[in-house]
Amino acid sequence: MPTNEETMGLENGILPAPIGLQLYTVGEEMEEDPAGTLKQVAAAGYKDVELSPMSNLGANELRRMLDDVGLKNPAGHYLLPDLLKDPDSQIAFAKTLGQHYMVMTVPWIIDLSRVHADPQAGKIGFFIALVNALTLDDYKWSAAHFNRIGEQVKKAGLQLAYHNHNFEFKKLEGGVTGYDELLRETDAGLVSLELDCGWVTVAGHDPVELLNSCPDRFKLLHIKEFKPGFTPTTRLGDTGEHAPVPTELGRGGIDYARIFTAAKKLDIACMFVEQEPPFHDMPALESMKVDYQYLRNLRA
Repeated sequence: MPTNEETMGLENGILPAPIGLQLYTVGEEMEEDPAGTLKQVAAAGYKDVELSPMSNLGANELRRMLDDVGLKNPAGHYLLPDLLKDPDSQIAFAKTLGQHYMVMTVPWIIDLSRVHADPQAGKIGFFIALVNALTLDDYKWSAAHFNRIGEQVKKAGLQLAYHNHNFEFKKLEGGVTGYDELLRETDAGLVSLELDCGWVTVAGHDPVELLNSCPDRFKLLHIKEFKPGFTPTTRLGDTGEHAPVPTELGRGGIDYARIFTAAKKLDIACMFVEQEPPFHDMPALESMKVDYQYLRNLRA
């Protein structure tokens, strides 16, 4: 249940859903001390969390840790290869944790030989190289699999969704974007949408316009912020003087009161704070407290 503060926000039209946390925000802390980290997340005021696919814990162990501190897990992030390999076990994992939304984090690439990643860059380097190499055919191929998996997920009583970054808004062959293609090629009943308002802004687009463009498909929100002064980009992993730099909510230029006013008109089930690393000004466990307090105190 929402806290008293969140209930006030929901009733006065500010917040479209209770304040949750995407656990990628505290990913390193989760790896080192998952039980202790979840305890701090709950103490900060969060009631919901969204699971990151980077966790190596089993479902039963995670569920016990969540229950111990009173956290709910209505959604989790998943990778397409994992769902292609063994959808039944992934669905069972989601059910054990009490999830309703199984959220795909990225499309995948048909031929992995086209991915040229720096071996020293690790998993994140491979991920960045993969998404920056996506073609229109990759998006079509991924969308077909999203529909097929979405049907399996729906039969299990759950809902598949897709979470955007900035790279989906890159212009591809014929001037279309990957996001356009995913919307066109996926079945609206099988694949809902999780709008990452921060990444949409980085890509140079307006989250409100996107929410209004297909209001029935958006069911979840990601709430993140970047320091002012970046140059809009559709390339993930950009560096340099004007590259987007993550920061705490309220310390950038995104007008979340405006976004929430639009989102309040839709059927938004969940919203999750997700602050991207690296953390420049304070540790992640402090940042997530600042983020929560910003949303709790937000006024129109």
